[in-house]
Amino acid sequence: MPAPANHILQRFYDVLIEAYGPQGWWPGKTRTEIVVGAILTQNTNWLNVEKAIARLQAAGVLDWAALRDVPIEQLAELIRPVGYYKVKSRRLKNFVAWLWEQHDGKLDGLAWVAATELRGQLLSINGIGPETADSIMLYALDVPTFVVDGYTARVLGRHGLIDAPVGYEEIKALFEDNLPADAAMFNEYHALLVAVGKRHCKTRARCEGCPLESFPLVIPDA
Repeated sequence: MPAPANHILQRFYDVLIEAYGPQGWWPGKTRTEIVVGAILTQNTNWLNVEKAIARLQAAGVLDWAALRDVPIEQLAELIRPVGYYKVKSRRLKNFVAWLWEQHDGKLDGLAWVAATELRGQLLSINGIGPETADSIMLYALDVPTFVVDGYTARVLGRHGLIDAPVGYEEIKALFEDNLPADAAMFNEYHALLVAVGKRHCKTRARCEGCPLESFPLVIPDA
């Protein structure tokens, strides 16, 4: 993988924030909603997650004690809008069980765990992958860890900042090794990459009018 100078990633950020402004991520009124949303959002859109969270709230089970005690069949039905709801109900239950076993059902307890150790603990939970773990850490706990998704890889690949194939951890390290460890910036940066990905860096690139149009392209249609 090429090692781009840190000013290139900083310039990307500066251009995107000037073009789009603050994105206000993560959508969620409480840390509990953010964590639940991070687990439910995989392979679905956020509107479906919002519907599921509203159903959990209406049923009175959007807290860690209620999520622990609610039967998994009922939980699955409540989160049906997100799709793969039976699988996701098990993933959510796995997280809840871990939270009670390791931290007495309190997210506050996670703040005392070193970031590397906490990430390892989260990844040990069946069904919690790197993107979900990093989303929980960044958006719910303000830990400066970079969240990577498909848009991130596509934007970087097209501009020659990574060589394909590159894994999640390598892309994550690229940002964390070349930028200050700033949770607020990492939060905003990821949201901005999603924004430019949805508007311009689609499966087939729409470069005209893209805020990053002035940066060299290596593989325009990859």
